[in-house]
Amino acid sequence: MKKALIICAAGMSSSLMAKKVTEYFASQNKTISVDAVSSTEGANMIKDSDFSLFLISPQTMMMFDKFRKLGEEVGKPVVSIPFQAYIPIQSGIEQLAKLIEDNVQSL
Repeated sequence: MKKALIICAAGMSSSLMAKKVTEYFASQNKTISVDAVSSTEGANMIKDSDFSLFLISPQTMMMFDKFRKLGEEVGKPVVSIPFQAYIPIQSGIEQLAKLIEDNVQSL
């Protein structure tokens, strides 16, 4: 199973998106799970977790370079989530799922 982690400012909106995208993957019979943490936990999670992919929420973009560099150091991809893929409606959920799938398939 592939695991993706959303890193967000406080972790509240990202928790909702993680839940909805995980449910979407399950409905599609795909073995990808998504979780979420706040930006204060992000660096440690990139360095010391078993997640395959890290996603930076729109409200945390000012920290993207820091997280991307950490990801490069440990050989894990860090990608940004576009605003339109961070809306808890069907189109946003599907766009976020596609972003995740596109990035975990190369792992």
